[in-house]
Amino acid sequence: MAFGWIDEQAEARRRAGLVRTLRPRPADSALLDLASNDYLGLAHHPEVTEGAARAARTWGGGSTGSRLVTGTTELHTELERELAAFCGFEAALVFSSGYAANLAAVTALGPHGSLIVSDAGNHASLIDGCRLARGDRQVVGHADPEAVRKALATHQGPAIVVSDTVFSVDGDRAPLAGLAEACREHGAGLVVDDAHGLGVLGDGGRGAPYAAGLAGASDVVVTATLSKSLGSQGGVVLGPARVIDHLVNAARTFIFDTGLAPAAAGAALAALRLLVREPERAARARAVAADLHARLTAAGLEAVRPDAAVVSVRAPSPEQAVRWAADCRTAGLAVGCFRPPSVPDGISRLRLTARADLSGTEIERAVRVIGETRP
Repeated sequence: MAFGWIDEQAEARRRAGLVRTLRPRPADSALLDLASNDYLGLAHHPEVTEGAARAARTWGGGSTGSRLVTGTTELHTELERELAAFCGFEAALVFSSGYAANLAAVTALGPHGSLIVSDAGNHASLIDGCRLARGDRQVVGHADPEAVRKALATHQGPAIVVSDTVFSVDGDRAPLAGLAEACREHGAGLVVDDAHGLGVLGDGGRGAPYAAGLAGASDVVVTATLSKSLGSQGGVVLGPARVIDHLVNAARTFIFDTGLAPAAAGAALAALRLLVREPERAARARAVAADLHARLTAAGLEAVRPDAAVVSVRAPSPEQAVRWAADCRTAGLAVGCFRPPSVPDGISRLRLTARADLSGTEIERAVRVIGETRP
């Protein structure tokens, strides 16, 4: 029977407690949201939603084609210029998603004959970029510059090192300065995904590379998403102008994909300008994360100290993690649930988002619900 193997895999997932289901949310939910990636609380900000609506009224509901045909508007160019200036890079290129941006950067900068060194804790989009690239790849231990150095020493020729800046599972930061040093010893480029750093880390939310003194470096390329701190949709690659020009000519997820919808570009641009005016939002997101962690650990829960705005709480098993998250939802709290195969270390977790707009009362309520529903 066609696709008969699907039933076997479905049964295996059920036995392992790893079944995933879609849960459509209403426009107005009573749940306290600690599950989204809306770190700065901008997704529903009036200026951001009006930026999306204005762009749709001006440019239409879609971009109408690939960026190289009709999919580039003046709004896209404006967003790229302001993102590059804010993050401290020479140029930027906007994509339809952060996933597409990562695929573009890794595949276009990891050609045949090159070496791609990838952190074991990287996000799936970076992993898939490594798999699709024509270069050889080596996976090294998590956040280990010495392991990167040893891997680079085995190769003669072009090389890149690929890493998240803030890892999405536990929220820990990569040792960017150490990675950059290892790269420079071997003439390699550094490609980092700042999806969870942009808007949270660095001066006024300019990102983890900016905080590490790597912004604008000729050997550093940064990817990011517009769907987290900026409350919109899409992705971006930032770096030297010659690298961005190369992506325009070589990155398949840029050349062959329909351009980012104008509404998403308008929302992201409005959010970016709001962050420039209100840089304190970044510090507030970090403060909320620290407060969440302190209260959770004081309640006897095993929570990982956050380096940005992700707070991870360990669960005993995948099944108990799913039940814990469901019980939290029943009690009025939405939390993320990470379990294999989404977690590289096999440890299931509740994943909490520390949003800049959370009040002290809401933080207290979240901690109380998590503690009362623990397995």
